Amino acid sequence: MMLESITLFDRENIQVFQNRPHSIGAFIHQSVEVNPSKLAVVSEEESLTYKELEDRARRIAITLTTKYGVQKGDRLAILMGNGIDFPTLVYASALMGSILVPVNIKLASEEIAYILSHSESKLLVYHADLTNIAEAMDMIEKVAFQNISSEGIEHEKLSFPEMEETDPAYILYTSGTTGRPKGAVLSHVNVIHSVMNYKTIFGTNKDYTTLIAVPMFHVTGLVGQLLHQLYNGATIYSMKKYQNETYIQLVLQHQINFLFNVPTIFVMMSTTDMFKENDFSFVKKVAYGGSPIYQQTFQLLKRAFPNAELHNAYGSTETTSPATLMPRQYGIDKVRSAGQPVHGAEVKVIDENGTTLKVGQTGEICIRGAMVIKGYWKNEEANLAGFSDGYWLSGDIGMLDEENFIYILDRKKDMINRGGEKIFSIEVEDVLKSHPDILEAAVVGEPDEIYGEIVKAYIVSNTLSSESTESIRAYCLTKLAKYKVPSKIMIIKELPRNASGKILKKSLK
Repeated sequence: MMLESITLFDRENIQVFQNRPHSIGAFIHQSVEVNPSKLAVVSEEESLTYKELEDRARRIAITLTTKYGVQKGDRLAILMGNGIDFPTLVYASALMGSILVPVNIKLASEEIAYILSHSESKLLVYHADLTNIAEAMDMIEKVAFQNISSEGIEHEKLSFPEMEETDPAYILYTSGTTGRPKGAVLSHVNVIHSVMNYKTIFGTNKDYTTLIAVPMFHVTGLVGQLLHQLYNGATIYSMKKYQNETYIQLVLQHQINFLFNVPTIFVMMSTTDMFKENDFSFVKKVAYGGSPIYQQTFQLLKRAFPNAELHNAYGSTETTSPATLMPRQYGIDKVRSAGQPVHGAEVKVIDENGTTLKVGQTGEICIRGAMVIKGYWKNEEANLAGFSDGYWLSGDIGMLDEENFIYILDRKKDMINRGGEKIFSIEVEDVLKSHPDILEAAVVGEPDEIYGEIVKAYIVSNTLSSESTESIRAYCLTKLAKYKVPSKIMIIKELPRNASGKILKKSLK
């Protein structure tokens, strides 16, 4: 696809696809016109064709506009998990021009109240199974999705507003590792650029099916799977909550050929007998992101899905999902890479002074392009700290090689400083994961009076015990410098994670 250069959000020379839709609603409607009778979304309870999805979304949009006064630019908060209703509201909001604020249903009441208040949402639409949480939100008008009715409204007399590609579409609140969460404002053009990159680089089309097990209120579920596949005109299967055997059953039952998860889910799948006893040769594409991929996990995926192309993906809420993607063809020496910059993206690595580093040098990853958000909602301090010369400062430490493949080494805040020696936690974790008896590993820095910080490892294993720690250290010594070997090793049942499956190192610390 051809690219053109435009000024976007006052940033000059941003590369975008020439023949792009002008809004999210426009590309979903295009899929409806091409495949009206094709299944669009399937949940455990029901299914909708593309025409049925559009009809329901229109009715919901008209109701929310007529009965509840939701207009273009209003924030519309939703509190619901995966299922049919979530995509229906995604389409309805795109038609109305409202700014959807998907709320993480796992948050505490105080955190939800903050998001509703900070976003100045006009209305909260919630699912019946979350009534108790929703009803406690006194600061906002609310309605249960099941109670929304368009009866008596003359549908054809209401026209929806025209959309500009720079109009905001979503506010996704990022986890607040330091203080309150920040509301990343995703515009229509951000989303359009991302779904077109997924299709172009992955080579997906209407014949691919996906099963969404990660939450749709996170950017991977929303953009990487739901909107990506709606853009393709493909069929999307949804499950409310990830469970190993249920997920595997659904993949087998529906012959799902495009899987997109954090690596942890694939590791969890591999531990079950059902996974080991079945054939997954029908899977054509496996994508993973959200945490580093280990050699051991990559080899597991190659064995489990022999006919699938494997794609690592690196991005964030601020980059509307993908900033880099693995191409369809790459060498085995690139396995640890997170891929190359997507079409139109500019990626550079800088040092502490902001100087651009050379190939092979390690520093902070900075990203510019049409996928990068304009900024955070009502948070000028975060905008000043998070963006520089049109680049988003990722907070990730990494490097670029001579072929422009990017390697993620650590989060800036997770890098361990042991007596002046910088240690990337991923490097130690990779060695631990290569141990045949270790399923998962997470490494953090622990305060130390002598060295400032020492390396502490948390590992998950079905066979090892506290008596195994010395043998684990001895194993690490064969592959790591002595100062990188964990001083302390804790064996635990499972690692703490957020709703999207990322390890919560803050909890471990």
